Amino acid sequence: MDWLLASIDPARPHLVDPAIAWHARLMVLAWGILFPLGVLIARFFKVTLRQNWPEQRDNRFWWHSHLGLQYLGGVLMLIALAVILAGHGAGGLGSPHAWLGYAVLLLGGTQFLAGWLRGSKGGPSEPELRGDHYDMTPRRIAFEYLHKSAGYLAIFLAVAAILTGLWQANAPRWMWIVLGGWWLGFALVFVLLQRRGLAVDTYQAIWGPSLEHPGNRRKPIGWGLRRIDERKGASE
Repeated sequence: MDWLLASIDPARPHLVDPAIAWHARLMVLAWGILFPLGVLIARFFKVTLRQNWPEQRDNRFWWHSHLGLQYLGGVLMLIALAVILAGHGAGGLGSPHAWLGYAVLLLGGTQFLAGWLRGSKGGPSEPELRGDHYDMTPRRIAFEYLHKSAGYLAIFLAVAAILTGLWQANAPRWMWIVLGGWWLGFALVFVLLQRRGLAVDTYQAIWGPSLEHPGNRRKPIGWGLRRIDERKGASE
């Protein structure tokens, strides 16, 4: 127990004031847990296990879960930023943790802005058939490339920011072990779900594989996505 409670670097003290402690807790909760869970659900649960897809389409479980987790994470992120600025100002910008942290904040803000500007949905279930997503307009294509690439980059940088924060605070060993175990478990679940083919293309999850839908006539945006090509009669 003493070994677990001891700091990772015995030569330095583990002294953190309440502002730093709460900043760390909130950021770890937001970027270490909520945002990654939102990504996991959005990628692998567009079609749920008991859903009779493609007869049953546009399951909103993933959308509501993703949106709720991301907004909650965003609120906690802003509170964590306010706490550290109120307690310590904008100092410490020379540290790797600070630079990584502000890069993550910028990417996070970009994600929310892109989501608000992604355009209309459209499709047969909407009052008007035409829509940015249904038609896969240049606006929607740009959003998908930005949202997916910036989202994964933000998660990777957030992990680096958390690790440098732990080192800067000289956190006890148990924190490193718990967070390392969480991320290892998350990675294993991600790989398992990916290998089971649960990363269904968003467009087909919503509207099905028929080629009458314009988005099915172009390649999906993203890597490792499962899509049925009606011309070949198989999944890609």
